[in-house]
Amino acid sequence: MRWMNWKIAAALCMAALCMMLAVPAQAAKRVALVIGNNDYRNVPKLQKAVNDARTMGDTLKQLGFSVMVAENQTRQAFSQTLLAFDKAVEPGDTAFFFYAGHGFEIAGQNFLLPTDVPAATEGQEELVRDSSVLADRIIERLQNKKARTAILVFDACRNNPFERAGTRAVAGGGGLAPMTQLPEGVFSVFSAGPRQTALDRLSNDDANPNSVFTRIFARELTQPGVNLVQVAQRTRRLVSESAETVRHKQVPVYFDQMVDDVFLNGAAKSDPPPAVAAKPAEPAQQVAALTQVQRIAPQNDSVNAPIAAFSRHNGGWTVVFSIADPTLGISWRLGDAGQFRETGFIDTLDPRTRKRMPNPSIELTADQPAATIQVRYVDASGETQGPFPIRFDPEAALLRDQRKILDMTATSWLSFRDFNGLLVYYTHLMSYRCAIREARIGIDSAMPDKVLKMPPCDPRDPSAIPHDANPYLKLAPTTRSVSVELTYRDGSVSEIKTFRR
Repeated sequence: MRWMNWKIAAALCMAALCMMLAVPAQAAKRVALVIGNNDYRNVPKLQKAVNDARTMGDTLKQLGFSVMVAENQTRQAFSQTLLAFDKAVEPGDTAFFFYAGHGFEIAGQNFLLPTDVPAATEGQEELVRDSSVLADRIIERLQNKKARTAILVFDACRNNPFERAGTRAVAGGGGLAPMTQLPEGVFSVFSAGPRQTALDRLSNDDANPNSVFTRIFARELTQPGVNLVQVAQRTRRLVSESAETVRHKQVPVYFDQMVDDVFLNGAAKSDPPPAVAAKPAEPAQQVAALTQVQRIAPQNDSVNAPIAAFSRHNGGWTVVFSIADPTLGISWRLGDAGQFRETGFIDTLDPRTRKRMPNPSIELTADQPAATIQVRYVDASGETQGPFPIRFDPEAALLRDQRKILDMTATSWLSFRDFNGLLVYYTHLMSYRCAIREARIGIDSAMPDKVLKMPPCDPRDPSAIPHDANPYLKLAPTTRSVSVELTYRDGSVSEIKTFRR
């Protein structure tokens, strides 16, 4: 009897093993959400954002993405759409988010405006924040879903939508702020550079249904054998050249934190060995298009998880937490064990809680190794939220911090001085060299062709300039201008800046 039971059990195990072998392992997939907002109720309407979303949706379907298309999203609909996107993304996936519509920058943070955003005026920045979608939160959500690669494209660099004749607009200008604090595995593209505006058309006779950026970017995405960095570089050049034909400055920018090269339409082709016959092309993958986004009830996810900004100074690191919820207290610890420490309070009342504002920052030592910071906070109802893990990588954080400083202080990259001849100093660039792979200058030329010598980066004291470094060049007295282009360590390239005497 025991022998029979053993035989039956063995047979069941073999059958189960065969079933497991017969089912292929689930491969990571490509999922995309594209949003286009035209029909704004309280700020100027747009004409081409919906067309841009539809074009991008069609393009991404050609590239094997399962695509969600959402149009004219109110704040509530936007949230439900993002929840549907959350459910579609699984660990290891490639996630693509495209947004065309109004965007607005407040204090260095970018907000995507739903169609029912109110018409805010001076001093009503919180009204815009509370009724809009923070772009950084989308990245946070994709991180929480463990997407291997997250690609975010924003064709939202337009004029201040809150400007009205006879009123003072809410603070902010055209364009969006640079998104330099990206985690690993994220690639973002903006249709125009910091504080620039993007063209919908090149002239009144331009009948193309798409904006200048989207018509070029969508085409470049489908080029075979081109990785994302090359797509972004080619788009940048072609858009810039198109805008210059109508004397407009529009230079798309990208921020690259990907570990691997990403090819959306096949890797670069190489000739097969002579003795090996080329394989026949496989049929194109058939992907279902999710043209209508399901309405999903809100759920308790980590939408309000804190995000952190890291800055390096002589004494070490300052970490500033950004929490969307009104907060009564913040605590933290390094790693998964040990006591949580309170951050304390600052001498400012939070207008949302009418109580002292928790200190949003902590300090880490200069030699702090990579670690996970666990953060939790007490919300306005007294409930503890978290802990939420925030990854601290000192090398990546240093690059992002110095890159952000360079972006914000571009007018200080070079300075001229007359001292026993004409000198051009690049002390500022040398101070933040840890973010720079290569710096080039052009003397009386708009095309930088000379490499500036930089000492190696010292992570222990990154801003210090060695005593034997020479942070200046001697120029001919007749020199009138010097152009500069930076290649950052993340692979992206700055705009060319021109400095005149």
